[in-house]
Amino acid sequence: MTNSLVDGPGLHEYGQFDGLGLAELIRSRQVSAEEVLNEALRRTESIDPQINAVVIKHYDYARQQLQTGYPNGPFCGVPFLLKDIDFLAGTRTTFGASLLQNNIVDHDSTLVKRFRDSGVVIFGKTATPELGIVPTTETRLFGPTRNPWDLSRSSGGSSGGAAAAVAARILPVAHATDGGGSIRIPAAACGIFGLKPTRARTPAGPDRGEGWGGFSCGHVVSISVRDSAAMLDAIEGPEPTSPYVAPPVERPYLQEIRREPGRLRVAFTDRSPYGEEIDPDISTAVRDVATLLERLGHDVVERAPVLPVDPTEIMTVIVGASVAFTVRLAERQWRRAVTEHDFERMTLGIAGGAQRVTAADYLSAQAGAFQITRSLASFFTTCDVFLSPTLCSPPLRIGELNTMANERDLMAVRGMMRRLCPGTSMFNISGQPAMSVPLGWSAEGLPLGMMFAARFGDEATLFRLAAQLEAERPWKHRRPPVCA
Repeated sequence: MTNSLVDGPGLHEYGQFDGLGLAELIRSRQVSAEEVLNEALRRTESIDPQINAVVIKHYDYARQQLQTGYPNGPFCGVPFLLKDIDFLAGTRTTFGASLLQNNIVDHDSTLVKRFRDSGVVIFGKTATPELGIVPTTETRLFGPTRNPWDLSRSSGGSSGGAAAAVAARILPVAHATDGGGSIRIPAAACGIFGLKPTRARTPAGPDRGEGWGGFSCGHVVSISVRDSAAMLDAIEGPEPTSPYVAPPVERPYLQEIRREPGRLRVAFTDRSPYGEEIDPDISTAVRDVATLLERLGHDVVERAPVLPVDPTEIMTVIVGASVAFTVRLAERQWRRAVTEHDFERMTLGIAGGAQRVTAADYLSAQAGAFQITRSLASFFTTCDVFLSPTLCSPPLRIGELNTMANERDLMAVRGMMRRLCPGTSMFNISGQPAMSVPLGWSAEGLPLGMMFAARFGDEATLFRLAAQLEAERPWKHRRPPVCA
C-alpha cells in the first residue's frame, strides 16, 4: 500500500494520531493495520530499551489477530498494550512478581474481552510494580521503568509502564488500572491524560466481583481525551456476576466531549490534605489552572473537603488484606510457604501486617470508608468539580522507594506515599470518578498533572471539562526528550 504517511521503515506521522485517528486511517484504507502494527513494534524496539515499559511482548499474538480478523469497533486495528495485571488467554501474566514469571493464563478477563471487541490489536504487556502496590514501577523481576521526561525518575505507578509507553508515543492509548491512584499518578508523572471511572463502571470478572474491596477499577491512559471517552464507551457496563452497578450513562461519553460543560462550581486547593508542604511549582500550577477556570466562566472558590478518617489507615487494612489473600493463593498453588525469592520484601511485609489484622479491624476500616464516602458526598453538594494536585512532589527518583529494603526502611514508605500522592486514594475509597490532566510544567520541564474529581457516576462532567481544557491548553504536541 502506498501512502504519503509511509516513509521508509515506518509511518512518520504515526505519533501525531490518537487511537481513534489511527482507526480512521485504517478504516478508510489510507494505511493497513499491518503497517500500523509494524510501526508500533518498530517504536517499541527503538525506544523501549531506554524506558523499559513493554516487559512482555506478544508480537506473534498480534500478527495472528491480523490474520484471523479483528472486530470493526471504534479502535479497529489500533495497536494496544495490556497492563501486566490482567488475563489474556494463552499469554504470561506475572503481576510483576518473580514467583509468577512463567504464569500462563487460560482465559480472558471480561475487561480484556471488551478491549478486544473494541478492535484493538494486543502486542504486549506493560510493567507494573509487584501486585500493583506502590506509586513507582521498579520490580526486581523486570527492573525499573523510567520516565521519558527524565530517565533518572520513575514513570509512576502502578500503571507506570502504560504511561511511559504512551508518553514516548509507542502507542496512543494503553490499558491501566487504578486502586489508589494508579491511573492518575503515572498520567501526571508522564504528561498524559488518565481518568479513573466510577466504581463498577467497568467489569472486574469473571474471577472476582471487585478489586481491593471495590477501590480498584480498569480503564486506560491516553494522549487524547476522546480516546479515553471512546474506550470507556466500549468497556463500560456490568456483567452477570457484578455485585453492584454504576449509575446508568445518559449518553455516550464520546458525545459528552462535544458538549459544553456549562458554568461549573469548582472548589480547589493547592495543599496536601495532611497539611504537609508541597512542591512550589505544583502549588503555582494549581492556582494558575484555577485562574484559567475562572477565565473560562466557571465559579471557582478555594475550599477542600475535611475527611473524618485518614484514608491511609483505610487503605492499609483493606489493600493489605487483598495482598495477603493473593500471597495465600500463591502458597496454595505452589503448596509451600513463599519467601523473598518469590515476592519482594514489601509485598511480604504488607501481607504479614495484614495477618495481624482481625475481622473486626477489617469491618472498622469498611466503616471508615463509608464515613469518607458520606463526607465527600456532602462536600460535592456544594460544588460540581474539585481541583487539586495529582502529585504533591516531583516523580520519585529511580531507587528512592526500594521494595526489597529491610523492614525498618519499609516503615518510611507510607510517609513517602503521603508526600507524593496524598489526595488520590480518597476517590478510590468513595468510588467517585477522578482524572489527571497535564496542564502545568515545572521549572525543570517536568509535566504537572491536575486532578479533577466529580460526584459519583458523573464522568460526563469530567469529560466535558477535560475536552474544554484540552482545547484551551492542548498538550498532545508536547513530547518528552525520549520519544519515538
